[in-house]
Amino acid sequence: MNPIACASGARPPVPRRARAGVAALAAVLWGVTLVSCAWLAYLVGVVVVSAVTEGASPGGFLLWCALIVAAAVGALTAIAFAPGVRRLAPESRLLLLGALACPAPALLAVLTWTGLT
Repeated sequence: MNPIACASGARPPVPRRARAGVAALAAVLWGVTLVSCAWLAYLVGVVVVSAVTEGASPGGFLLWCALIVAAAVGALTAIAFAPGVRRLAPESRLLLLGALACPAPALLAVLTWTGLT
């Protein structure tokens, strides 16, 4: 420890307590999000391959998928770099972003899996 810092009254920073419950919930939310996105990516691949084999152009479909993904990534990035969110603990930040990212792909994956779309 630096004797000058101790003499001046400055204290070393106190490490934050790790909150296992918040980190586990964030991991579950991000896991559901990633599995849903993987299913949707597989579905897009199947649609593109079947469209190409039939001679149709999948360009419009791929453009819409790319625009939706780009908009979602842009929105999550803007929220992640907002000053209020950046001040949160890392576990809380991951939980917040996971809660915002999870519902849309999960719902769409469930709807496509059950055949309701």
